[in-house]
Amino acid sequence: MSWFEDFDEWFRKWRKFVEEFEREVEKEIEDTLRPLSEKQGSKKGKSNVYYYGFEITMGPDGKPKIKEFGNVRPWGRPLVSEESEPLTDVYEEEDTVKVIMDMPGVDKDDINISIEPDGRTLIVEAKGSDRSYRKELQLPTEVDASKAKATYKNGVLTIELPKKNKGSRGTKIKVE
Repeated sequence: MSWFEDFDEWFRKWRKFVEEFEREVEKEIEDTLRPLSEKQGSKKGKSNVYYYGFEITMGPDGKPKIKEFGNVRPWGRPLVSEESEPLTDVYEEEDTVKVIMDMPGVDKDDINISIEPDGRTLIVEAKGSDRSYRKELQLPTEVDASKAKATYKNGVLTIELPKKNKGSRGTKIKVE
């Protein structure tokens, strides 16, 4: 038998294993979510929408970073929450930290944003008529909450947080 035939046989077995594994995972998720769907189906105004997603980006250190979002956590036994975790991007700029969240289906008056006393923990919650969001995230640096600004347009929440001035930066001197 040639190496190609060996590889082809191995690949067929691997593909069969992956297909069986996918079927088992789908069945397990269905079995887990079915009682919850039946229970929520009786509640008025609640939707039976379950979603999970992830985003993979490359960090500044060259290592991949995985960010999860949604209202289902698939690891181990799936955990379903009535609050969805919105897809979130955090950008650190020279003087600010910008946080962008996808939160469709809520009004701006339903959104609550707070920063913990440590100045590094941001908590965003929103409760609409049929959707709820919650996200707690650690910011890359301490921010000045008193100067923060937030806008909400077309389902996208943008929060601009000025970095807290640290005495270690020194004073800039203009050269004449």
